[in-house]
Amino acid sequence: MSATPVAVVQAGSVLFDSGATLTKAETLIAEAAAGGARLVVFPEAFVGGYPKGADFGARVGSRTPEGCKLFRRYFEDAIDVPGPATARLGEAARSHNVWLVMGAIERDGGTLYCTVLFFGPDGALAGKHRKLMPTAMERLIWGFGDGSTLPVIETGFGRIGAVICWENYMPLLRTAMYAKGIQLYCAPTVDDREVWPATMRHIALEGRCFVLSACQWSASEKIGGGSLIVGPLGKVLAGPNYEGECILTAEIDVGETAEGKFDLDVVGHYARPDVFRLEVNEGKGSMPAGTAL
Repeated sequence: MSATPVAVVQAGSVLFDSGATLTKAETLIAEAAAGGARLVVFPEAFVGGYPKGADFGARVGSRTPEGCKLFRRYFEDAIDVPGPATARLGEAARSHNVWLVMGAIERDGGTLYCTVLFFGPDGALAGKHRKLMPTAMERLIWGFGDGSTLPVIETGFGRIGAVICWENYMPLLRTAMYAKGIQLYCAPTVDDREVWPATMRHIALEGRCFVLSACQWSASEKIGGGSLIVGPLGKVLAGPNYEGECILTAEIDVGETAEGKFDLDVVGHYARPDVFRLEVNEGKGSMPAGTAL
């Protein structure tokens, strides 16, 4: 299989202005595509924003009116899926003939979700993943995803999926993605700690997959980047970058994932299913698959 150019975008949202953020995204998609990228990966919560440091006036047992108004502002800037924002993103993917992986804050009824959206080069919304386990204060502003949004999608040059930020520390979720045959493991995040690249290298080596981690970089929100691309034996192919907004690129040969699994396939010949077994509920909500809510 010939090498495929891929890109990871390290950039920050225009917080509380999704319209301006979408315009920025369109420019960055065009730039990545001009460099030859066939897959473009954006950070967690890029559209809709990650309000780092905000407490929304919350204390145990109380919320302030000012905090509620700030949440309203955040809620009103989130996007509907599908909706006008996804139409714009789909058109950007179609215009530049790329697969697009975009972090967004999704509004569904009265609840927000930290979501990753997948768009094909035909502009269609090919799938979405809602973050299963928001971390710490995130649980106040975002709902919990479920097993119905754990897609791994065939692109024609490899199977893509996404695991968001600290979901990557959930061993069973990683195993579920490996079992689905993920080859291009996208890890949108806002984790800019120096230990994050070690996590990404571990996952690449464990899953024998390419890992594309896109982190926001924003001086105003104090998010410091650290995006990187890692090969299936843990070799860093691009990044990490902590210096500012950028687009990281690499040429990848998805066939290398088979080379890696020659001696380690954690859901195959290395799995020991006689000892261990993973069950995944892919139904909506807490109900088993096939049960209506």
